[in-house]
Amino acid sequence: MAFWRALLRETGLSRADRTRPAYTAAPAPVGPSEDPADEYVRVVSAAGVSVAGAEVDSGYATATETAEPLPRRPVPRTAGPARATAPAPTAQSGGRRAASLERTLQSLVERHGTEHPDTITARNNLATKYAQMGRRQAAVQQFQLALGEAVSVHGDEHPRTEIIRENLAWALEDAGQPTEAAAQWEILLREREEQFGPADEDTVEARSHLAACYRRDGRLDAAIAHYERAIVDVATTERREELRLGLSMALSLAGHCEAAIGQLRTVLLARRRRLGKGHLDTLGVHHRLGRAFTQAGRPDEAVEVLRDAYRVALNSSGDPEVRRLTLRLRRDLAGAYNAAGRPREADALL
Repeated sequence: MAFWRALLRETGLSRADRTRPAYTAAPAPVGPSEDPADEYVRVVSAAGVSVAGAEVDSGYATATETAEPLPRRPVPRTAGPARATAPAPTAQSGGRRAASLERTLQSLVERHGTEHPDTITARNNLATKYAQMGRRQAAVQQFQLALGEAVSVHGDEHPRTEIIRENLAWALEDAGQPTEAAAQWEILLREREEQFGPADEDTVEARSHLAACYRRDGRLDAAIAHYERAIVDVATTERREELRLGLSMALSLAGHCEAAIGQLRTVLLARRRRLGKGHLDTLGVHHRLGRAFTQAGRPDEAVEVLRDAYRVALNSSGDPEVRRLTLRLRRDLAGAYNAAGRPREADALL
């Protein structure tokens, strides 16, 4: 067991299943949180490394690869049961917390200099708070400084350096810089392959995020190759489905429509068995499959798939999200009818 992974286990925190990785941080000695809604839990081990907070991807996806897993704001991950009744942080309370962290960082810089471990920790915490608040460029800037200082003090393979590099990769994605984010994921993937092997869950995670960055950056052949490798190596069914959805997007963008349709069919069948045909996640894939047929210039098959999805959605419309999806299905089904030369049926829907 590698040092840093054992360390995470000792702190009581583990990498929970997620579409998108969490912003993590090693806490500076800033005292009790001034923000009662700030649920970032900071647990320090004997080595002084901690992990705080987490986030999910739909759109920062996401983390899920449903639409554009990406950009999403961090959601806290705690060592114990989730505090479902905790109040949502306000901009004012977040600003107070950021101001406190800024003061802590300045004090440590003056006392110890920029390359002291406590200063690096404090800068990482400040960048994490900026990311929570949606101050993307400020978060990127602070993570970049913290990474440079961590590499200088600890080297490239130290646990703190890896934590900060992963934070920076996500901050760059949030800021809409997939090229720069990919450069960080490339380093993380290489290091994790060497330490843990290609099938380790953290290696697969780095590979899948790299594939998503390549896709957003237009490097489609590389994205497809990494998605395909991650699908082989991933351990869980749910994550494999998400990777197939990402692969289908890359294939579609590269003009491989039939292959993209094949991936969507596979995920649809799997989700019908696992979740049921009326589940929102199943219907979302069903909808995407119909749109894929439309994009492939196969309107008759698009009509068949979208009509089936629309009927299922109508029978499952108790969920507000399903009702919204039903409206989109109706619109796209009408478009498919028109493309298939059936304007009367399209008009009936509109």
